[in-house]
Amino acid sequence: QVQLVESGGGLVQAGGSLRLACAASGTIFSINTMDWYRQAPGKQRELVASTSSGGNNVVAEFVKGRFTISRDDAKNTMYLQMNSLKPEDTAVYYCNALVNTGGGGTWYGWGQGTRVTVSS
Repeated sequence: QVQLVESGGGLVQAGGSLRLACAASGTIFSINTMDWYRQAPGKQRELVASTSSGGNNVVAEFVKGRFTISRDDAKNTMYLQMNSLKPEDTAVYYCNALVNTGGGGTWYGWGQGTRVTVSS
């Protein structure tokens, strides 16, 4: 079994920065993809950024130039550096991952989320 735990959320003023982390633990042989999603009140969950084992990092257009995704495979951890935050970035941020558990097995799941609130 695999667990994902997000951290780093909080309250910040507009223009500020936060760094989110998503740590994976459990039966992990390797991590294929890890993604950040967010869900604002009353809105659908949306993809914010994605990173693959091949080093292909992608961020959504609406955060491009402000958010950066990265991963540390030695720590099984993914990060989201968020700069120049805006009130519309307020949401619960979730990570998910596709994990190779060894022996041909895979696991796909979500963390519990971390709340980001940006005040104007």
